[in-house]
Amino acid sequence: MAKHYDREFKEQVIQYVLDHPDLPYTIAQQFGVHDTTIGGWVKSYKEHDDQVVVRGSGNYASDEAKEIAHLKKQLRDTQDALNVLKKAISILGK
Repeated sequence: MAKHYDREFKEQVIQYVLDHPDLPYTIAQQFGVHDTTIGGWVKSYKEHDDQVVVRGSGNYASDEAKEIAHLKKQLRDTQDALNVLKKAISILGK
């Protein structure tokens, strides 16, 4: 399962990497994060005008997209449960 890091932790790691440009990203593994993950954070930080991007689990573009996906799943589950109940009623009603 993937680890999730909060904004403050990411800011600390990114700032450390930016403060030590002569060191490779692998030195930042002292934080317990893989170097490719750190590289992605730094890249995203630079691409988003020096803002740390923190998203929840999953690959959603925004919190709204994550909420929509969650609600769609809830709707599917509810529809499935309703279909099961309809079948049970039709079987027991005979």
